[in-house]
Amino acid sequence: MHFAAIGRILGVLLMLFSSSHIPPLLIALYEGGGSSASFAWSFAITLLTGLAIWLPVRRARAELRVRDGYLITALFWIVLGVFGAIPFLLSPSPSMGVSDSLFEAFSGLSTTGATVLTGIDQLPHSILYYRQQLQWLGGMGIVVLAVAIMPMLGVGGMQLYRTEMPGPLKDNKLSPRIADTAKTLWMIYCALTLLCALAYWAAGMDVFDAISHSFSTIAIGGFSTHDASIGYFDSALIELICMFFMAISGMNFALHFLALRSRSLKAYLSDPECLTYLKILAVTFAITAVILMIYDHHANPLLSLRYAAFQVVSVTTTTGFSITDFSGWPSFLPFLLLYTTFIGACAGSTGGGMKVMRVMLLYRQGQREIQRLLHPNGVFTIKLGKRKVPDRVIESVWGFCVVYMVTFFTLMLALLACELDPVTAFSALASCMNNLGPALGDVTAHYGSLPDAAKLILSLAMILGRLEVFSLLILLSPAFWRY
Repeated sequence: MHFAAIGRILGVLLMLFSSSHIPPLLIALYEGGGSSASFAWSFAITLLTGLAIWLPVRRARAELRVRDGYLITALFWIVLGVFGAIPFLLSPSPSMGVSDSLFEAFSGLSTTGATVLTGIDQLPHSILYYRQQLQWLGGMGIVVLAVAIMPMLGVGGMQLYRTEMPGPLKDNKLSPRIADTAKTLWMIYCALTLLCALAYWAAGMDVFDAISHSFSTIAIGGFSTHDASIGYFDSALIELICMFFMAISGMNFALHFLALRSRSLKAYLSDPECLTYLKILAVTFAITAVILMIYDHHANPLLSLRYAAFQVVSVTTTTGFSITDFSGWPSFLPFLLLYTTFIGACAGSTGGGMKVMRVMLLYRQGQREIQRLLHPNGVFTIKLGKRKVPDRVIESVWGFCVVYMVTFFTLMLALLACELDPVTAFSALASCMNNLGPALGDVTAHYGSLPDAAKLILSLAMILGRLEVFSLLILLSPAFWRY
């Protein structure tokens, strides 16, 4: 383990992160409120801490190994959440304790969108912007941004990229050099954010709301500058724009690159995962709309279609925006939507969940086992399109799902020990671990009423979900620390 090189990279990344406090600081100075001091102190503390870590090991040079990459990624997300909580902790408005500040920061960086805050409309613009910015930075992953500048650090970035990017097939690169791949991803990410902001602005949002909501839309985050979320605007056009950008942000960003390069939609239409993702959205929407109309839950069928379309896209992609309270929907609909978050978005997207790719492979593995029972001597392969999937990938998917569910049940027991009722515990954990945000039971509106211990457990669940469990749990293995 190259601890000196790890410390050097961590210090540089922390100094880079300190710059994220500058925009909200400028907004606070412009507003003239009391939040400017909290951001100034946060900037200074983060910068000086990063400098203190970097200076003693600034000359360290080493090629990162797999273990180094996992350790840097896990350390950075944990450290980032802690330092990202400082502005919330120091700000006079809102007044937040340690557990609330950590929860809000981890929720933002993991693009979960769960919040402990109420009265969001009355908060200073600097705090509102900072929350949205946290989600935007966490969406594609600050570590991937760091990989783009890794040549400046004098170390290889492939191990960081592999541990940060979601999905089971992590070695597919858009360009021969990993730094160029990261830059390409960030260019696409920024371009989508700009287009989304312009579309929101043209549809009637003011500049601040348009920028803020574009951050959380493309990041598939769900934070909003209003308590009523997207429902605040009561605009079908804004909802359509939001649905479009949520849906494309839930797709593999490599497909956007291929579509731009070929100037064709063939990349989307020929990708099995993308087609399955769209089918899941369509089927879930159809079921939801039919149930709402059968129960006459809304004033007219068109309203049912409108609400069903938006909430299905928002929840299934794990964004978490809302225009209505889906927890009050009839029959099994609230749990149906919550179950879709376990599938989540596509691999290589900014979404959460186990990813459509893994669910596809699990389903096809199940089909293969049935065929083997019927034809014991047969040889069956699993393919994605025309590409054969190695058995090693199938094994890793099985392993991931087992660890994912064991982790889920363990954290569920921990939440029940905090005296949460079963519905609240299950839905809150499913929402946080799948990086959704909205939940059922006592956390339908916000998570502020939960005990501090439950908030810390859910904060851990957010990071586990964002790093897809293994990247964090691997640090608990004794073999990881053996040289």
